[in-house]
Amino acid sequence: MQFGGERKRQRRKNVRLTGSRRENANLYPHRLQFYRIPPIDNITLNEFEDFAINRLKVLKVVERVGIKHIRGREEYNQALDIEFRKLKLMPVVMKHSSSEAVALTDEEYDSRRMDHISHFILRLAYCRSEDLRRWFIAQELDLFRYRFLNEKRDQVAKFLEANDLNYKPIPQEEKERLLPKLIASSRDPNPLTLQSSDFYKVPFTEALDLVRGRKVYLEKGWAYVPHSDLVSIIISAYRAHLSHALAVTARGIPHLEEDDRLLPLLTNLSKQYLGEDYGKKTTATGNIRLEDMDSHARTSFPLCMRQLHVAFREHHHLKHWGRQQYGLFVKGIGVTLEQAMRYWRAEFTKLIDVDKFEKQYAYNIRHNYGQEGKRTNYTPYSCMKIIMTNAPAAGDYHGCPFRHNDAHLLKQRLASYKVSQSGIEEIMDLVNRSHYQLACSKYFEVTHKVEEGLGISIQHPNQYFVESQKLLGGGKTATVGGTGWTPRPSQQSTQSQQTPNSQLASQSQGSSAPNDSVCAQLEEDFDDAEMLEASTNVEVSQS
Repeated sequence: MQFGGERKRQRRKNVRLTGSRRENANLYPHRLQFYRIPPIDNITLNEFEDFAINRLKVLKVVERVGIKHIRGREEYNQALDIEFRKLKLMPVVMKHSSSEAVALTDEEYDSRRMDHISHFILRLAYCRSEDLRRWFIAQELDLFRYRFLNEKRDQVAKFLEANDLNYKPIPQEEKERLLPKLIASSRDPNPLTLQSSDFYKVPFTEALDLVRGRKVYLEKGWAYVPHSDLVSIIISAYRAHLSHALAVTARGIPHLEEDDRLLPLLTNLSKQYLGEDYGKKTTATGNIRLEDMDSHARTSFPLCMRQLHVAFREHHHLKHWGRQQYGLFVKGIGVTLEQAMRYWRAEFTKLIDVDKFEKQYAYNIRHNYGQEGKRTNYTPYSCMKIIMTNAPAAGDYHGCPFRHNDAHLLKQRLASYKVSQSGIEEIMDLVNRSHYQLACSKYFEVTHKVEEGLGISIQHPNQYFVESQKLLGGGKTATVGGTGWTPRPSQQSTQSQQTPNSQLASQSQGSSAPNDSVCAQLEEDFDDAEMLEASTNVEVSQS
């Protein structure tokens, strides 16, 4: 594949790829593909990145829906339909036209070509490690299964023929002869469904998953597979092909290391944040009042940021990566540079003098706001960046609690926040399966009492805050308030063992907060948990 064009990103409503259609007229005979032939066309670097991101969004949706629903069931397909309609980006999941006799249109050709190219781009990005390959294969197989089951039977026959998969329905006479045995060996309680279904005669060695599950009738070394289970055999063949192809691609990756245009993009794709940019100057929540920070931390901060906030208030200091993660987060929720300077200075100067703060820390704060150095407007860290980079060491409080904290201490903390035992079990189940963002989403649903099925998928700490404020404000965003703030007096040495959050709670009683019954309940739940949280923070940081 060759690439051309400028690196500068450009917005395009529709990308037309039909320029080489005459040369590749027979390349896409079917909308489903096994991706056996790599693309050889010219695309720009902008298109290269856009195609990759669009397909990655689709695979992320497939992953999220697959965890919440059982694959293959009606609610799973409905959820995918809804999510794909929301995306409005990737034509690879478009439903087929009702008229099969219509010639292949330019739009359909572009759809198939984009599907082809985008798959191979992600193949380059996800062949670099075993974990990446495993994730990519799992999501591609689920996407293929969804699309295969949405195809009509005549289109399935064409796909099988185009890919040399010699699976043909058995003749009607043979089906009638075996029908009682086919019905007896099937788990479908409705015999009428089986009578109208096609059955495929395949060697039993190619249907071992179905044989293992006793889902098919065996006779003389042949397995009689109903149409609804044929996808299992196709998926097995696709998995074998894709696993081999990724291994071959991984061996060729070193040749790309000389191309400084592609390698950084491919390396970062697996960590790519695909949501809203929370580094903009205008935020959905308006300006945040500093006197409300403690209240917001208890009700609207995600677990990672609340951990940092409590450590900052308790120890009056955060190490570098903690300052970066927390500082950019509070910037993203609406804290201005002037507010940030007063906020950080008030805490740090309880341990150091003002001159030392100005020399060692003030520059970094202004730098994060784009007022120093190359004046880049830095954006808050996404969940993926927090999970994948800069794991915390002893004495650190940054990172993702669901990813980096000890499981026992995490369960203890969740219990202290009045999370029900069933909620803790659901969250820990997701954590144990390495679904850290979904665990955070479940934590949001539980703590905000969101009805099951109506929750959101948390991709960013600032997204968590914005959605929390909307819920606590009755569907409205937070009100823009003043900027006044009175810092707490320095603690005496005799009080250093006391929990600072009890003082913070009393201080924030007079500050404004969303006037909502849910907020009041959350305040009550969280206040009871403050003592336990402060006592476990040091243990969490050392785990």
